[in-house]
Amino acid sequence: MEKALLKTDFHFEGQKSLYTGKVRDVYDIDGKYLVMIASDRISAFDVVLPKGIPYKGQVLNQIASKFLDATTDICPNWKIASPDPMVTVGHRCESFPVEMIVRAYLTGSSWRDYKAGARTICGVPIPEGMREHQRFDHPIVTPTTKAEQGAHDANISKEEIISSGLVSREDYEMLEKYSLALFERGSQMAAKQGLILVDTKYEFGKKDGKIYLIDEIHTPDSSRYFYADGYRERFEKGEQQRQLSKEFVREWLMEHGFQGRDGEQVPPMTDEFIKSVSDRYIELYESITGEKFIRDDSDDIADRIFNNVNNMLARL
Repeated sequence: MEKALLKTDFHFEGQKSLYTGKVRDVYDIDGKYLVMIASDRISAFDVVLPKGIPYKGQVLNQIASKFLDATTDICPNWKIASPDPMVTVGHRCESFPVEMIVRAYLTGSSWRDYKAGARTICGVPIPEGMREHQRFDHPIVTPTTKAEQGAHDANISKEEIISSGLVSREDYEMLEKYSLALFERGSQMAAKQGLILVDTKYEFGKKDGKIYLIDEIHTPDSSRYFYADGYRERFEKGEQQRQLSKEFVREWLMEHGFQGRDGEQVPPMTDEFIKSVSDRYIELYESITGEKFIRDDSDDIADRIFNNVNNMLARL
């Protein structure tokens, strides 16, 4: 198996703190900049799985970087540069305590909730008689709270967000406007590659009173894609869609009795399974970008990252 980067513990000049998320390691530099390293960790059901996925971090970072560059006309974003295949350096913003989920289809967790009887998601009414993978009349915004590490994100409605003071009405309406516009751009870019952007999440922050798009965008960790070819036929027959997302990892875990609940154990991750996940991430990269994925096979991934980031920080 190829190498996978599971953790980092760098000490950069001006470093104030290190935050380790489910997938990313985020270094605060002088309270002004963030160095965000996309590791090869993989999470599902809000649990970090015990083994890494080779090239996953590179895939995530390079897709996010491409979409950040392609959406600067819609809203400002935090990116300054991507000095390494697995790293983005950008502005430090105060993040909003919610994630903006945009859904164009009834699938994944929304379908599981619907099948269990729910007819509203985050205060948004869902019509009776819908089927799995059915397209909504128009994309809907279904926000969640941002949970602490190890906890589950929770659905929350627009009115609950505003009335609780999590986000002001003025800011929330701008987040919603940005989210729908970004989703429309992502959908257009996906369609050019024969894909359907099914759902995704966006995170935003504020710097000097201005809202910025932060974190990743339109990656397989934050988004779900269907292949457009054959979508209608599969839907009419009630068949599962061909998709590029992390959902297949969740499905594999569920088949092996794991949904992140108390007392459940992560099933053994075989080399064959790990390679299949890596291949799926690379497939998504090539499908959504239309470009060949170039594996960076450095002998020492951590050393390469450290040198590239140091060179970048010296220029800021």
